Amino acid sequence: MKVSDILRVKGGTLYTVSPDQPLGDAARTMAEFDIGSLVVMDHGDLVGMLTFREVILAIVGNGGSVGNSTVRGVMDDHPLTCTPETEIDEVRRMMLERHARYMPVVSQRTLMGVISFYDVAKAVVDSQDFENRMLKAYIRDWPAAEDAQPQARL
Repeated sequence: MKVSDILRVKGGTLYTVSPDQPLGDAARTMAEFDIGSLVVMDHGDLVGMLTFREVILAIVGNGGSVGNSTVRGVMDDHPLTCTPETEIDEVRRMMLERHARYMPVVSQRTLMGVISFYDVAKAVVDSQDFENRMLKAYIRDWPAAEDAQPQARL
C-alpha cells in the first residue's frame, strides 16, 4: 500500500498558512476547521509545518497567550515529507521515529496533501481486516481432498 492510496480515499482538501501570518490567525483556522496541522507555504514552496503541538508550546512559552508570535517563529521548519509513491510501512516507520503526527505529501515540489498518523493507522487496520476476511473465506471454502481414504476401523 502506498501514500497515494490514502490520499485517494482522504480527498484533496488542503489547509496552508503563510510563515508571516500571526499565530493567533493560524490557531483560529485550525480550530474553525477542526484540523491538527497547517502546511506553511511561502511563494509556492513548502517551508514548514505548524501543528497543535507547536501552537501549545508557543502559548505556554508566552505565559498563556499567543502574543505577537508569527507562524515562522514557532513552526517546524524541517518537517518530514513523503511522496505519493512512498510505501505505508516506510511512512509509519518515519513517523514513529520522529514522533510526527502529520506529514506533507510532495511530488516534484508540489504539495499533494497531508497525511496523519491516524490516516496511516486506519489504512493499516483496514488492510489487515480485508486480509483477515479473505483468509477466513478461503478457510471456510477449503476444498475437500479428492484422494482422501476412509479410515480403517479397528
